This record gives sequence, C-alpha cells and structure tokens, in this order.
Amino acid sequence: MRPPLEVANIFRQHGYDFRRTHKLSPEQRRVMRAIERCRTAALGGHVEQCDACGHQRIAYNSCRNRHCPKCQSLAKARWLQARLAELLPVEYFHVVFTLPEQLAAVALQNKRVVYNLLFAAASETLRTIAADPRHLGADIGFLAVLHTWDQTLRHHPHLHCVVPGGGLSVLGEGWRSCRRGFFLPVNVLARLFRRLFLEGLARAYEKGKLSFHGSCAFLMQPTAFNRLLKSVYAREWWVYAKRPFGGPAQVLAYLGRYTHRVAISNHRLLSLKHDKVTFSWRDRRHGELRSTMTLSADEFMRRFLLHVLPRGFQRIRQFGLLANRRRAELARCRHLLGATEQPIEPLSQDYQTLYETVTGTSLRHCPACRTGTMKFFSSLLPLSHYGAPHTQQVAAAVFPAIDSS
Repeated sequence: MRPPLEVANIFRQHGYDFRRTHKLSPEQRRVMRAIERCRTAALGGHVEQCDACGHQRIAYNSCRNRHCPKCQSLAKARWLQARLAELLPVEYFHVVFTLPEQLAAVALQNKRVVYNLLFAAASETLRTIAADPRHLGADIGFLAVLHTWDQTLRHHPHLHCVVPGGGLSVLGEGWRSCRRGFFLPVNVLARLFRRLFLEGLARAYEKGKLSFHGSCAFLMQPTAFNRLLKSVYAREWWVYAKRPFGGPAQVLAYLGRYTHRVAISNHRLLSLKHDKVTFSWRDRRHGELRSTMTLSADEFMRRFLLHVLPRGFQRIRQFGLLANRRRAELARCRHLLGATEQPIEPLSQDYQTLYETVTGTSLRHCPACRTGTMKFFSSLLPLSHYGAPHTQQVAAAVFPAIDSS
C-alpha cells in the first residue's frame, strides 16, 4: 500500500522554489525530476481492464532511479536473486567502516574520489589483515555497500561489508575458517584502514584530484590540508564488527534491508504541514530510541540531495573471491565446503508476477468485482507526447493509478 506522504509530494510542492534558490548539480536535478515524475502520466504507462466487469485502472511507469524510494523493491528482488548462487554455508560477518566527522565535508565536495578511496582502503584493509597468518591466513571475499547518511539525513559516509567467515588458505591447503563468532580484530582493522585511507587522500591532494570551495576553501593551502590529516590521524577511527549472522538465509534477509536502501523511505515520513516535514528516526546513541524530527521543507530537500551519488558511481561492490573475475575460485570454495550447486530459477520479467513475488499482493485480481482478471487494454504515451497541459489531471480523474514498475 502506498504511504500517505512521499518524498515525491515534498519535491512536487516545494521543488520549484528550491531549484530557484539553491545551486544544484546536474545529478541532483535529474534525481529531483525523476522522483517528481515517477508513476505519473509524465512517464506514460498503460490501462488495464477487467475481463469480467470492465473495470479499468491505469498503471504509470516507474522512473527506476536508484535514489527514488518507490523504485527499489523490484530492483532489489532481482539483485538478491542473482546473489543466491554466491552464498556459502558458513558464518557471515558484518563489518562497518566509517569516515570521521572531520572528513565528511571533504567527502561531500569530492564524492567520486573520496568514496572510491573509501572502498579501496576498506578492501585492502580486510584482505591484508585476513591474509596475515597471525590472524586468518586466508584469501577472502566480501560485498560492500556505501551509505552516506545517518537517521536524520546528515552526511555520514560509511561502508557496510558482509564477509564470509573464512577463505582459501594462502598456503594452499584449502578452505580456512575463522574462529566461531570472531572474524578479525577491529582495532587492527581500524588502524590499518586509517593509514591506508589518509595515504590515499594525501596522494589525491598532491595530484590535484581534490577541489575545495565555500567553508573548505582554506584546505587549498597545503599547510591547512596537512594539519587536517594530522588531526584525524591522531584520533581513533571507528570500525565496528556486528554480531555474526547465523547462516546464508539470514545474510540474504540482511542484504535485502541494506543494499537498495535510499536516504529515507517514504514510510518514515509522517507529515507535511506549514512547509515543514516531520519524519521518524531511531536514536542509536540512546538504545535505538524512536523519535521524530521536524525540518523545513527546504532543509529536508537539502539533506536528501546530499546523498545523490555521482552519475554511474557503483555503490555496491564485490571484492576478492566474490569478484566477477574469480567465479571459478568461488566454485572451488563451494566444493571444499561440500555445498551442492543449487539451480537458480530466474525471476519473471513480467511486472505483475514480480510484484506479487515481492509484495505478496496480486495485481491480476480485479479490485472491483474480485472475480475477474485485469488484462492489458491500451498504452499511454508519456505526457510530453500529448502536448496537453492537463493530461495528467484528466487521466488521474478517469483512472485510479496503481503502483507498478
């Protein structure tokens, strides 16, 4: 069921003024436009008709933008289905790498460089410490997902890594498992991660790959930038290892919550009144206490758009044994662990079947007579093809729209 308030409603009501008063990147403008048009006549769609009673309804097309809260469920289902063949019958661990708050502004003004560096430093850290015979002595694989927000939409770049508890022995004797309930020491991971990231950031600065403006303009001076590096190096960095998963089934359920998440879901939005947005959030510093926050619509949109990624940037990546080029080695791991290859049936490409698989709700049954089946009746071209300014309002009055992709 569609929630009563959506990010799209906020953008449609306040986006025009926001664009006029804020300097936005092309990517941010594209995201706003996509969310505003998603599942409206602007993108076209089709009409369905019941074969029993003749009831009609319209299904508008989705924007399929990865930042849109309404377009992730079906994309997530397809992605998770493809991951089934990669799961191993071992304990899985969840490791989080977080950038210190002092570097958040640097990351915000240099998203592509800093986020790529975050992936690279976390990957090298995990693989280096895991390969050390004093720890695991194994070549591992893992999946990493970039999140750039906290519960209140502030900029908070961090990586969620899901790691099988073991790997191929670097000495060549086969699969090597970690100790039950323990993967790698987080203090060792944190210190190596800190060094690798700051070395990479210094190299990027020396090569002129970083740019600074506004409140960070002073960092263009090498002395100021080096002072920043020294100050963050003197601090302990936060690397967190959560409790291990019980097995592959729990891993898949977890991935479903994290991989295709956007900055805020529509279900967390509570109200839009007097140009103010109220939403729910969890205060993790006080025992996951549920609370509410109210922001001006302008500030809400500003915070939401902080998390728009550069065009083409890959926010879900696989490393080591899980990398695409190492499929043969992953198959060897399954053989060493005695795991049989399970045939994976591809998900249906028919949106009605896929929607029912994901939500448990059928779009085929007629909502009016409850006995007939909804069949394709006619196509609707995108709004721009009609040349009429009120086509969307007319269509919405004639046909009740449904959620589809």
